[in-house]
Amino acid sequence: MNRELIHIIEQMSKERGIPKESILSTLESALLSAVRKKYGLTPEISINIDSESGEITMTALKTIVDKVSDSYEEISVRDASKIETGKKLGDTVEAPIAIENFGRIAAQTAKQVLFQRVREAEKDAIFEEYKDKAGQIVSGVVIRREKGSYYVALGRAEATLPIKNTLSGETLKRSETIRAYIEEVKVTPKGPVILLSRTHPNFVAELFKMEIPEIYEGLVTIREIVREAGDRTKLTVTSKNAMIDPVGACVGMKGTRVQSIVRELRGERIDIIPWTDDPRVLIAKALSPAVVESIGINEEGKSAMVVVNDQQLSIAIGKKGQNVRLAMKLTGWDIDIISETEYNKIRKGEIESQLEELQEENDSGGDEADTDDSQTKADSQEEPASEDEKQEQ
Repeated sequence: MNRELIHIIEQMSKERGIPKESILSTLESALLSAVRKKYGLTPEISINIDSESGEITMTALKTIVDKVSDSYEEISVRDASKIETGKKLGDTVEAPIAIENFGRIAAQTAKQVLFQRVREAEKDAIFEEYKDKAGQIVSGVVIRREKGSYYVALGRAEATLPIKNTLSGETLKRSETIRAYIEEVKVTPKGPVILLSRTHPNFVAELFKMEIPEIYEGLVTIREIVREAGDRTKLTVTSKNAMIDPVGACVGMKGTRVQSIVRELRGERIDIIPWTDDPRVLIAKALSPAVVESIGINEEGKSAMVVVNDQQLSIAIGKKGQNVRLAMKLTGWDIDIISETEYNKIRKGEIESQLEELQEENDSGGDEADTDDSQTKADSQEEPASEDEKQEQ
């Protein structure tokens, strides 16, 4: 029976990933709870299970008395001498308790407590295993869908993937193997919760880290990444080695590297942009796939005016403004986009306005000259009257 107990404990340890010592300690606590049901809280009882033989020993600390009135807490001198010699009245001795004396109810209590404690130990072990994995990608098997979430088996742990955290239009099937990003691991009254996401921007970043050796090794770094899951992702990359093209490393030969990521994301478009400190170049690249004609920037307000060819305007803005919106998030600049036609109209209007201002200035200058001439003529007409006055005198 004892060897069978050890076999069960070892099997449970392997299946549930709980240390053998932890299960033994849990079983000892369970048996102690059962003993307390029978003997009460007063006796000082200890239980030990040998990890090799499975032998269970239980003892109660009893006081040696001349006449026993409470067999749970007291023991006679004669019985005490059988356990340990040299003891006298008033001393204490650890007297063994026969395990068969538990009874059916006590054994059932021990079983229930054991299962409860094992489940708690299993939850603790799962939390300890995954608490440091937040921010990593894991593979799992979809086991069911209920209450707005998919439930994914990660080995012996079960994770939650809310439907809102899946890609647009994505329907996962039971037994399908998927990869997802561990967004959070937390403890709740019902146990540890592992929250997954396939929409988080870092899901794409971690996929690049897994698929691109240069990123995994730290030779190429992702500076910024923005995403509207299911549609488009934009990321800037830079290289610590001048000999390595960061964009080329991410794309791979004939696009093989980035295409494996696109397949995982169900066809989501990915723009890989080389990082630069020049805001004009960075903004122009961030608006990819649109081609930019010219850019004017206001560094103080961190805003930019971008001019594109008329045919490129819709591409630069994107569907429902998505492309320019992602470009602004990626660069941190406010971006206004106008077409060449609109820009030329604005420039023409500005030039005409400037010409009008010049004309007004010229006209204003001519009026002043006329005023001066009139005053000169008036002065010259006054001189003859002054000569007549002299003749009259």
